[in-house]
Amino acid sequence: MHNIRKITENLIYLGCSDRKLSLFESAYPVKDGMSYNSYLLKDEKTVLFDTVDKVCAEQFYENLNKALGSRHLDYIIVQHMEPDHCALLGEVIKVHPDLKIVCTQKTVTMIKQFFDFEVDSRVQVVKEGDILNTGTHELQFIMAPMVHWPEVMITYDKTDKILFSADAFGTFGAINGNLFDSEVDWERDYLAEARRYYTNIVGKYGLQVQMMLKKAAALDIKMICPLHGLMIRENINLLLDKYNKWSLYLPEENGVMIAYSSVYGGTESAVSLLASKLADSGVRNIKMFDVSMTHPSFVLSEAFRFSHIVLATTTYNAGIFESMETFLHILVSHNLQNRKYVVIQNGSWAPACGGQMREILEKLKGTEILDDSICIKSTLKEEQIEQMDNVVDTIVKSLKI
Repeated sequence: MHNIRKITENLIYLGCSDRKLSLFESAYPVKDGMSYNSYLLKDEKTVLFDTVDKVCAEQFYENLNKALGSRHLDYIIVQHMEPDHCALLGEVIKVHPDLKIVCTQKTVTMIKQFFDFEVDSRVQVVKEGDILNTGTHELQFIMAPMVHWPEVMITYDKTDKILFSADAFGTFGAINGNLFDSEVDWERDYLAEARRYYTNIVGKYGLQVQMMLKKAAALDIKMICPLHGLMIRENINLLLDKYNKWSLYLPEENGVMIAYSSVYGGTESAVSLLASKLADSGVRNIKMFDVSMTHPSFVLSEAFRFSHIVLATTTYNAGIFESMETFLHILVSHNLQNRKYVVIQNGSWAPACGGQMREILEKLKGTEILDDSICIKSTLKEEQIEQMDNVVDTIVKSLKI
């Protein structure tokens, strides 16, 4: 049974959702599943924007066949070659052997890597600013390399002022009937997953995202159609503002994220006391994570949100406890910048992790270590409470509350 939806009079949604998926890209928990978006423009020429993941193949073919009716497919625009968007390209070619594949030169190379069909005679290579006229619509192509693969481009429909944004502006989660952000409370229910999607999938490439945003700023955008998540037409400015902050590595909010790992409870007890003292000092924006229990994708997302980060862990095998060490390397690999840190170390007989944590953090631009003076030996002692109070004072002054 087909499930096609009209976005505009001649733009049709062909996408689908996988609610059985629990781990996107074998890496990121998605408790609400994942959507894979594909779009069909029915003008004088027919244009398919990307395909979907192979898990949705049957639904996609039914949708495409119903949407096309008796017409054939003239073009497929391949904006991004990741298999969750191009897995069905070969099958589409079999059914519509005369269509043209519109893509970048780098995409041509990748198509040959993924598929075995004859490529060169079928492609129409485009570059920055090129336009495809489909009848009443003009589609302008905008290069967006490393957002988040090198071949990526996005497409702007100059007629309807729609930006087909590839993996940019997407979000984790299935589509639950409503197609548009204006039909839901998007900021309340979807922003957190849009942030987690950005920070984990695209977060490393802030410079390249900035380049894409500068190009987007020159466009009159009335709707964004991403490859994952809802179509955006009400929260465009909000999302562009968030992307600007995230890609400049600027905190969204003044507040404190406390990330810790604790083996026997001594470190957890210390940071719980710290959180209480921060709250008593007027800090109203505090988030705590046990990095051994919470998937790092969620902790990374909140690290992009908060201005101040407390990292507390124990020495383990003369190094950093494993879950904290993993999280620190994730911060570095995703290029988080411009944050203020407090480092707390524990070590029952040979505390050593504090200096090692500092060494990792200092790889990140704009890092400021506010304090790394607290060294717990198994449990925090009464005589160390003054040290804790000093750390609280330092954080509160830095927050300027």
